[in-house]
Amino acid sequence: MAEAVYGYIGNSTALLADAGHNLSDVLGLVVAWGASIAARRAPSGRFTYGLRASTILAALANAVFLLVATGAIGWEAILRLQQPEPVAGVTVMVVAGIGILVNGFTAMLFASGRKDDINIEGAYLHMAADAAVSLGVVVSAALIIWTGWLWLDPITSLVICATILWSTTSLLRGSIDMSMAAAPKGTDLAAIRAFLLARPGVSAIHDLHVWPISTTETALTCHLVMPTGTDDAFLMQTAQLLKTSFRIGHTTLQVETHPDNGCALAPDDVV
Repeated sequence: MAEAVYGYIGNSTALLADAGHNLSDVLGLVVAWGASIAARRAPSGRFTYGLRASTILAALANAVFLLVATGAIGWEAILRLQQPEPVAGVTVMVVAGIGILVNGFTAMLFASGRKDDINIEGAYLHMAADAAVSLGVVVSAALIIWTGWLWLDPITSLVICATILWSTTSLLRGSIDMSMAAAPKGTDLAAIRAFLLARPGVSAIHDLHVWPISTTETALTCHLVMPTGTDDAFLMQTAQLLKTSFRIGHTTLQVETHPDNGCALAPDDVV
């Protein structure tokens, strides 16, 4: 809000662009926070996995927020580029400088957990991009004071838009993949298949599926063909090994004792 007010007073689209970016980040963080609370709810009724998938929807909403903000910022910058106007350079530099400190510190808070959760990764990327954007605003304001080139302000806004789009690409792609129940990034399906085939007594497997329950939890289902059968100890051990080796926390295995039982889900192309 402070950036938006001073951006308006200082007649700077670059500062308004930075304010819009920060607003979209705040909204994204609020959505992610709400989703993390909802994800703790126990399964009930039709929601047999609880509301864990809300964290995936939050990541997707976060990316959409950024894209909408980018469109609005870019449009305003193009209009301003056609008719450049004077900018209060010192005011812009001071406010954007404060933005560097705030966003840089916030990014550090998310740095350690960003590899384990796409929502945390999204927050980190947004805050880091905000700090970089604020730095760009400071530099452009300084150049405007030095050179008098008013077109630098809208050009900086367009650079900010490009930065936002670049930082949002991986988040958008990852959240869409999760929404489509794709195997989480970094999951080695070939290694999982080889591991299950190498388990004692397993002669074949089929109907292998791996998908995200939330941004931090992964589920697996598979049919194991075991002519000699098995016991609960084998199933528990296999589930534990899948958790420690592949970070799969929700495993469901179906054992079939006859290789020619005619399971309808046997072909790999059947879902």
